[in-house]
Amino acid sequence: MPFAEHPLVESDPLTGRFRSFARVQTPTAGRTLARWAAGLGLLTLLAGFLPWTQNIRSTGTLTTLRPQDRPQTVPSTIAGRIQRWRVREGQHVRRGDTLVDIVEVKDKYFDPQLVQRTREQLDAKIGSLAENRAKAEALGGQQAALRAGLQVSLNKARNYVEQSRLKVNSDQAELVAARNDFAIAERQQQRQEELYKQGLKSLTELEQRRLKFQESTAKLQAVENKLAASRQALTNAQLELASLQAEYQDKLAKSESDRRSVTAYQFDTEGQIAKMRNELANLSIRSGFYQITAPQDGYVVRALKTGLGDIVKEGEPVVTVMPDAPALAAELYVQPMDIPLLQVGRKVRLQFDGWPALVFSGWPGTSFGTFGGVVAVIDNIDSQGQYRVLVTPDPAQEAWPKPLRVGSGVYGWALLDDVPIWYELWRQLNGFPPNFVGRPTDAGKAGKGGKDAKKATKDESASDDEAK
Repeated sequence: MPFAEHPLVESDPLTGRFRSFARVQTPTAGRTLARWAAGLGLLTLLAGFLPWTQNIRSTGTLTTLRPQDRPQTVPSTIAGRIQRWRVREGQHVRRGDTLVDIVEVKDKYFDPQLVQRTREQLDAKIGSLAENRAKAEALGGQQAALRAGLQVSLNKARNYVEQSRLKVNSDQAELVAARNDFAIAERQQQRQEELYKQGLKSLTELEQRRLKFQESTAKLQAVENKLAASRQALTNAQLELASLQAEYQDKLAKSESDRRSVTAYQFDTEGQIAKMRNELANLSIRSGFYQITAPQDGYVVRALKTGLGDIVKEGEPVVTVMPDAPALAAELYVQPMDIPLLQVGRKVRLQFDGWPALVFSGWPGTSFGTFGGVVAVIDNIDSQGQYRVLVTPDPAQEAWPKPLRVGSGVYGWALLDDVPIWYELWRQLNGFPPNFVGRPTDAGKAGKGGKDAKKATKDESASDDEAK
């Protein structure tokens, strides 16, 4: 612009003669910028007193609250070979639906009629046990008969001993009579000899008397022999009585031994029957494991074994099933310094992967795309330096999206106390933790409890003084 046309030069004739006056004038843009800066500073100062909701940020994944709702692997109870697949990945199954058919790989279970043959063996053992019990009863009857026969034989032997004793007594009396006859015959013979010498008796009479004496002598000898035989018979009867007890005792001992052997075999058979019943039950149960079934309603996620003819071991996972309609929960991990600030029931805001959100962590009411939750579980032990927290949907807030899948990422903000923005900035700069916020009911109880505690302390002091 020419110097003569400058507005300042035209308004002031004195300064218009000098070009430097026009160049040192304060520009209007600087003043405008200063006004804007002052206004922004005032707004920033005022904004520092706005409320800010303190929060604890954490990340995690989506899981389920109940253990039975989490993905589970279905193992094979027995070792086998895959014969047929009944499902495909992603298919919905009901509880009890067959997933895989397997066949035996152990040679001891190859027989298709193994259960039936084992049952037949069990029936045979039961029949053998019944016959064994009958034999034991027969041996018991035999022992009873032997004891009864022993009593009869003993009574018979005792009677024979008594009879022999009476016969001995009779023979002894007969011996006494024979000795008396012998003595009389001997005296008569002597007198007959004297009379014969005197000539008073004839030789014939003497010979007759001698014959009678010989008969008396023979009779005495016969009676003595008879008594000896009777005594021998008595001794034999006593020996028979003594041997009879030993003979029957031997028979009873042998019968008792047979009976105990039968009883031992019976107990052994009962043990074998119990073992076979156990084996039969195991075989019957094992036959139900040839089909691997779904433990609950859900979806087949992944087949861990592929193809046909693949060998699976006992307890080896075969397929993974995701339960249907699980109770979702957000699994968040919190730093140990923030755990004292949380308790069950604390409100949480969540952002899920795949759902767009505009988040203002300090102003949760203005955030968009976040969902409400409530702290349900806080672990008592740490997991790799952090504590696990389970958050469930807040029934008072908007429901979580239905397409959510277990395992997706989650971002969470546990809402704490409301403080001014300047205090939050000051706390962040100094690295201080958020304010510890107790439950309002707890605070109220604490305040009331303080008065009650003081009153209780006074009452206790008074009672102590009285006791002293």
